[in-house]
Amino acid sequence: MSGKGILNTLKEKATGSTSNQKTEQLEEGGSFADNDGKQLRTEQGALVEDTDNSLKAGPRGPLIMEDFQFREKMTSFDHERIPERVVHARGSGAHGYFQVYKDMGHLTKAKFLSDPSKKTPVFVRFSTVVGFRGSADTVRDVRGFATKFYTEDGNYDLVGNNMPPFFIQDAIKFPDLVHAIKPEPHNEMPQAAAAHDNFWDFASLTPESTHMLMWVLSDRAFPRSYAHMEGFGVHTFRWINAKGESRFVKYHWKPLLGVHSQVFDEAQKTAGADPDYHRREMWESIEMGIPYEYELGVQIIEEKDLGKFDFDLLDATKLVPEEQFPVMRIGRMTLNKNPENFFLETEQVAFHPGNIVPGIDLTNDPLLQGRLFSYIDTQLTRLGGPNFTQIPINRPVIEVSNNTQDGFMRQTNMKGRVNYYPSSLGGVKITPEDKGGFHHYPEKVGGTKLRARSETFNDHYSQATLFYHSMSEVEKKHILDAAAFELGKVETKHVRERMVTNFMNVDEDFAKALADKIGVEVKAPAQKHIYRGSIKSSKALTQLEHQVWSAKSRKVCVLIAEGFSHADLEAIKVSMEAKEAMIEPVSSKLGMIKSMEGKVVEVKKTFLTSAPYFYDGLYVPGGKMSIEGLMKAPKSFMFIEETYRHNKPIAFSAEAIELYKMSNINKKKDASELLSQDLFEEHGLFYQKAGLNPHDLGKRLVEAVAHHRQWERKGEMLPG
Repeated sequence: MSGKGILNTLKEKATGSTSNQKTEQLEEGGSFADNDGKQLRTEQGALVEDTDNSLKAGPRGPLIMEDFQFREKMTSFDHERIPERVVHARGSGAHGYFQVYKDMGHLTKAKFLSDPSKKTPVFVRFSTVVGFRGSADTVRDVRGFATKFYTEDGNYDLVGNNMPPFFIQDAIKFPDLVHAIKPEPHNEMPQAAAAHDNFWDFASLTPESTHMLMWVLSDRAFPRSYAHMEGFGVHTFRWINAKGESRFVKYHWKPLLGVHSQVFDEAQKTAGADPDYHRREMWESIEMGIPYEYELGVQIIEEKDLGKFDFDLLDATKLVPEEQFPVMRIGRMTLNKNPENFFLETEQVAFHPGNIVPGIDLTNDPLLQGRLFSYIDTQLTRLGGPNFTQIPINRPVIEVSNNTQDGFMRQTNMKGRVNYYPSSLGGVKITPEDKGGFHHYPEKVGGTKLRARSETFNDHYSQATLFYHSMSEVEKKHILDAAAFELGKVETKHVRERMVTNFMNVDEDFAKALADKIGVEVKAPAQKHIYRGSIKSSKALTQLEHQVWSAKSRKVCVLIAEGFSHADLEAIKVSMEAKEAMIEPVSSKLGMIKSMEGKVVEVKKTFLTSAPYFYDGLYVPGGKMSIEGLMKAPKSFMFIEETYRHNKPIAFSAEAIELYKMSNINKKKDASELLSQDLFEEHGLFYQKAGLNPHDLGKRLVEAVAHHRQWERKGEMLPG
């Protein structure tokens, strides 16, 4: 029988039919019909009893290697894209170094955490999660925060996000999560967005995602820049000291400039005006000598303290409140060098949470356990085989010696005849633990082999409630508006209803307000959730409490035309630079523009090539001729009104009051009120009379820029 005959016979046995049409469909890789109502099977045809839980040694035990179902599902997922990353495709990277503040040897024997004089090289890749490589930087999304430490004991990868929880508890659900949030497969829409039926259908049926949803609906999904964004290790790890003592650890990256965000309208417009906004901001900042800086913080949890939690420490959908276990800041990371070649470095860097060094170990978190397989597996396709570790950006700073040879893209030549172990003919030697060999913490594991989750993973709503109740009123409004936008895009009514019912377990007032906005009735959950948290709110979760208010690296737009006041401009520039901030003149044309004093300033950005969303504030200097020129440029009013609408500080010199009068801000606050004072100041709106020292206005303006936004202004109420 021919090969094709055998294939047809197998098809007939499988389908019970000899239909030519069905045979042609199979030969073309098609299907007889869609999957609706069919039984889930593996690629080998086995019926699946559970695709929500990986196979473990006991409900809280580690993942078992024999889980063929998990490996098949994850392997298929990992190799969906060539060569683009399936997730975190859109990334930006930078080089730098990490320096620990003091010897942490009493907690971990990791050498790079023991010597305060040592600078450990690092490479960090920031990324969005959902979009393709060509998507925009400022979409609503989680941000990846992956750090590769090139230590003297080998590479250590801390692969996290800018949000401490995650959507799911078990890695076997990761392909489902990503497939649901990615563009819908029948029409490849929408790009880099969760606002569609597939994602919210999945989310509404996966209540463990609720805590993470609250984070994604918050302002945390729109970082002002990567320098204003926290990072989290997400999982619980172990630290082991030289005595073999183990403690649990949670990682935090704390930005030295504080945690600040864009607002939704601003982020949307930024995506259109400059989809590379975050990438460009980081690149330009580092090129100007302004590094990105973060402190590494850790929460240390002793084994004896596990009973203090009202959740499971191994549950990746939870965070450890800082009020219960304060974050200890142990070192600083400085990113001060841009890549020389984006593809060679940022695109080819390969992270893996299993890249650990002596003194750091893993836990049985089922999401982490699955990532240990997935990250290696996906690099095999992306980077051409198992030798991706030899790409320069992935090489450790120490010499590598082992028995590995051959394979795709092999570059290192391990000389000699011995490629096995043990050998009496030479070759490598093993290193015992007391000489620095890696030794896993001897945790006792065991249990019945099963697909299940521990009952300690069952509370899906308490921390979502904690997060929401920790928000300021402004932040709560933004979460409500975000949920109304996202679910307002969902066409299927029962999905919207089910999601509102889930949110009833978070906060009833929030759920009812959301239901009203998206046109569904409120339906109470079958069983009302009882809050299990030991604290009611956490100031560490809001961006408006205990914040770092710094003008460093901030940028103010200065609107000018021919005949502007150079004295006014210089005064503001001096005030800004004193706080390590900067100004950028914007006009209707590029080139040298002459001031009323005869001095010239080079304009590098115009109304067409820039936008108010790129700046942290706005200033209009004097000069009658300049003001008259700006009044003839409609875009100047757009800059003024959008800056005001987005609650950013804005300052007018005396002569610029005419520009103010023609703007829509005058409808909100009449100019006569400003003119009644020598130096008017209210909620980040400034006006200064003629004859006064412009340095005073500059100092007030830079203080307002440092405070980020003026929420009391309610700029969104601006007419027009």
